[in-house]
Amino acid sequence: MPDAMKLLILGGTGEAMALARALAPDPRFAPMLSLAGRTRNPRPPPIPWQSGGFGGASGLAAFLADHGMAALIDATHPYARQISANAQSAAASTGVPLLTLTRPPWVAKPGERWTIVPDLAAAARALGEAPRRVFLTIGRQDLLPFREAPWHHYLIRSVDPPDPAWLPPVCEIIAARGPFSQESERALLTARKIEILVSKNSGGAMRDKLDAAKALAIPVVMVARPEAPAADHIATDIAGALSWLARVHDAERGV
Repeated sequence: MPDAMKLLILGGTGEAMALARALAPDPRFAPMLSLAGRTRNPRPPPIPWQSGGFGGASGLAAFLADHGMAALIDATHPYARQISANAQSAAASTGVPLLTLTRPPWVAKPGERWTIVPDLAAAARALGEAPRRVFLTIGRQDLLPFREAPWHHYLIRSVDPPDPAWLPPVCEIIAARGPFSQESERALLTARKIEILVSKNSGGAMRDKLDAAKALAIPVVMVARPEAPAADHIATDIAGALSWLARVHDAERGV
């Protein structure tokens, strides 16, 4: 029986974990999951895994070659532009097929009040000059632009505590890990008297904070998703990723 096909999953998202769970019992594949290391206590996957970077595109390329990886899956966050660019470069230099697994972006529903901006600095400006109570749901790494709008009161939700040097002067931190229900999101927005929500367009089925904002007539500043680097294939769900991997597996073995 031929050896299982080695593949590397660049993760940190729910999609990466779901793919790891789907591949774990499949004898055709020998997957490894790599996490960026930004979350202090990540949930361990059911496959071999490591945490931390590779040393840029060249380091990732060397890892792929040294470990005999036959496929690379970029299942990182849609806003993790650097690692996605490194994945594209490493795949191109090694000839390893690259799959991008990314959730579909959100689309505003009728009645939702979105202001779409290109980046976080523009999001901070879009809050306006009048003081407002702002709910930031952008992660702990991207808070610095909001120090330029210090007259607002910010509610910040993060899995791990943010660096104090990145925080705007008036803020409250909530340490929490999703998923969250629409009911809990609505209760939070109401209790904290939130007047505007800032979000990245992470996409996917879980849009409870947006539905809660719509129900409460709260406007949303939405940071547009960056364009993803080129890949051999793009899948928007686990089934699509598994189908692509099956084709790569069969092609590699001449099936």
